[in-house]
Amino acid sequence: MEGQRSLDQLFDELLIQRKIFNNKEVLRDHYTPSLLPHRDRQIDELATILVSVVKGETPSNIFIYGKTGTGKTAVTIHVGEALVRKVGGCCYIRPYGTKLEIKRPEIPIPVWFIYTNCEIVDTQYRLLAKLAEYMGQSVPLTGWPTDKVYESFVRALDKEERLVIVVLDEIDRLLKKGSDSVLYNLTRINSDLKRAKVSIIGISNDLNFVEFLDPRVRSSLGEEELVFPPYYAQQLVDILSHRAEEAFFDNALDLGVIPLCAAFAAQEHGDARRALDFLRIAGEIAERDRASRVTEKHVRIAKNRIEQDRVTEVIKTFPTQSKFVLFAILLLEKYNASAITTGETYNVYKELCRQSKMDILTQRRVSDIISEMDMMGIVNATVVSKGRYGRTKEIRLGVPISQVKNVLEKHHKIERISNFVPPIQRKLI
Repeated sequence: MEGQRSLDQLFDELLIQRKIFNNKEVLRDHYTPSLLPHRDRQIDELATILVSVVKGETPSNIFIYGKTGTGKTAVTIHVGEALVRKVGGCCYIRPYGTKLEIKRPEIPIPVWFIYTNCEIVDTQYRLLAKLAEYMGQSVPLTGWPTDKVYESFVRALDKEERLVIVVLDEIDRLLKKGSDSVLYNLTRINSDLKRAKVSIIGISNDLNFVEFLDPRVRSSLGEEELVFPPYYAQQLVDILSHRAEEAFFDNALDLGVIPLCAAFAAQEHGDARRALDFLRIAGEIAERDRASRVTEKHVRIAKNRIEQDRVTEVIKTFPTQSKFVLFAILLLEKYNASAITTGETYNVYKELCRQSKMDILTQRRVSDIISEMDMMGIVNATVVSKGRYGRTKEIRLGVPISQVKNVLEKHHKIERISNFVPPIQRKLI
């Protein structure tokens, strides 16, 4: 009991000393602010396209793209929720979150705004099942043919007259799982409907995503396109300053904290999400140090911690095949001074798999894995033209070799082949 009392006292002391955060949730990913600085033009463009639903007309399909942390999701949810409040209908803001219902008798056609993240609902079966569930139709988690799931969704959707805007965030995840056929069906679903109408908003962090789409899907999905540019440092300062007003107590931040967070994030493609992470974790470090204010020192510690933790944790969670692809890139970077191509990576990956008696994935799947790593910042993959020989990716590690090596060599299968030298490089050493 004495130990328990001392722990209670410790909690009380920590709570009394807590003078840093007023509302930490304001700095997290899931928070959608009422004000979105430096996105007025994108808000206006999206609202201009979607306003046609007020007149009962089906808006064009929209494709939105830009790098991570450029405000794509926040703007889309912000405009969608405002539209539903204006017109009336149902609004699903998160895949497992709140449902906003507003019904007005004077509105002849209700508007539904459905947000789905394709990183979570990442196959055509799961996506169609989730959409059917929103329409009140129960679909088993597995077991049905995909065609039957689609038909169930269409029937449930068409039970009443309504305009449904479906947001597919991280839409490229569907393509990487070989689910581009569901995009084809959804972009042409209106031909199967008599009462309801559907409009699709696709959001992607992959700027090259549309190049790999079926041309028929690309023409239908990209009826309207919106590009979200990265934020530059001063814009990030404005965003952080706005959030900090609510997130921190007065005088909890040194003057240089927000500009430093913004500068670090501006170096990483203007990622507002990363800037918010720097600021939040710097505050947490200051709290643990029982400091009275957040300083630039706390920001620098936060940056190092985020980078190390992110890379290590992400690589640890990779499936074995992805680890082998990354190990192939690591070996080529170690022994090869020139640019690394997808073909070279695939050849080394195949040899690693043979030595480890593992199944070998197709070159297309390996290319998809490289694209996923590129999105995470683990590698930098640039699509280059080889003229009549087509296109390939030039690849480099985006993080230190030593950090990748330390994580990968703890995997039991890679540990056995850690001294492997790529065949084409053996003559060089």
